[in-house]
Amino acid sequence: MTPFKLTEELVSQIEELIEIQGDAQLNTLLEDVHYADVAEIINELNKDDATYLIKLLDSDKTSDVLTELDEDVREAILGNLSSKEIAEELGELDTDDAADIIGELPQEIVQEVISEIEDREHAKDIVDLLRYDENSAGGLMAKELVKVRENWNVLTCVKEMRLQAENVTRVHSIYVVDQEDKLIGRLSLKDLLTTSTKTHIKDIYIPKVDAVNVNEKPEEVAKIMSKYDLEAIPVVDEIGRLVGRITIDDIVDVIREEADKDYQMAAGISQDVEADDSIWQLTRARLPWLILGLFGGAAAAVIMGGFEEMFKKYTILFLFTPLIAAMAGNVGVQSSAIIVQGLANDDIKGSIGDRLIKEMLLALLNGVILAALLLLFTWIWKGDFLTALAISISLIAVIVVAGFIGTFIPLFLDKRGIDPAIATGPFITTSNDIFGILIYFMIAKIILGI
Repeated sequence: MTPFKLTEELVSQIEELIEIQGDAQLNTLLEDVHYADVAEIINELNKDDATYLIKLLDSDKTSDVLTELDEDVREAILGNLSSKEIAEELGELDTDDAADIIGELPQEIVQEVISEIEDREHAKDIVDLLRYDENSAGGLMAKELVKVRENWNVLTCVKEMRLQAENVTRVHSIYVVDQEDKLIGRLSLKDLLTTSTKTHIKDIYIPKVDAVNVNEKPEEVAKIMSKYDLEAIPVVDEIGRLVGRITIDDIVDVIREEADKDYQMAAGISQDVEADDSIWQLTRARLPWLILGLFGGAAAAVIMGGFEEMFKKYTILFLFTPLIAAMAGNVGVQSSAIIVQGLANDDIKGSIGDRLIKEMLLALLNGVILAALLLLFTWIWKGDFLTALAISISLIAVIVVAGFIGTFIPLFLDKRGIDPAIATGPFITTSNDIFGILIYFMIAKIILGI
């Protein structure tokens, strides 16, 4: 199949068909286009044209389209739809996607939309999901799943599974519960097909099953599913009752959002923003760290001012100040990036002390190699061995300290329940610049006897 490619010609063609209300041509043109690609097209249309297309196409397709749209586009479209029209779209969605969309609606129309959903059981499940924190497994799960009771025989089990499967897009697992709906295991499809119809489920089910609590953080759910290569994982409440499941597509979204957030933090952006956001939103996200960098630079200038007399005698020290600051920042960011990545992947083992010693030894080795190269270069360039030695030894100390800061801060933040990704950006760079310059001039002053 040829990959879909959005072109200006296609968008223009759709806009022209909408203008002349060429509904038949639009339906034919988009009939075989995947809903994710339709969403890509709608993201390029104005609000009125986007709404027209949503109303034109079948709800079983446009409901999925809504989940793929940019949030601002979806908000604009939903604002143009009636409560009944929104309810029709939500009725086609899995409960988790429907709950996510309802959560974005203005509070005053939420109840109207829910009351318009024809499938009352579906509406009840959506309302049940809305009570969970969105940053939890409960807020991430869907209610659609296949479960069987341990006291059923195989024949009854198959009949019940057929009824339940009508509401499930994809059956990843068959979960086994007791009379109180507590999750006790899972059922192998092979065992179900090869066992006598009179056999009871309690005699063939597999008692070992991975599950997460409704209050578990999505990041932890992602780690579990990644570790055990799961396509879906059941969710239980505080007393062990099966209340839903989380599928791999939801976890992929969590991983992508976390990666985006960590990347923005590393770049010094304090809020979740996109390129299309307003100038004011982008400014609010970027400015705090820029102000931090400004104060950091001012602090470095004050430190340098305290060594003004040394500058007059050893001008060469001033020439190497940018190098020292850059090396401190680079080493700090490298160390923190490795630690943050390890924390995210749950690869950091052992005590903080062991990790610090390892990183400092690594920094020391790198520092010695780089210092030797710098010593040779400076000695050949200026012919002053003592000054070259002072600069080189300072570089070693700066790199070791930067490695320590870059390792310790994310580990410390993680222990305090703060996202350690904050330590991979301007925070680390600025702090290392300040400490690096201070250490540089202090060591140089001692060695040169000033």
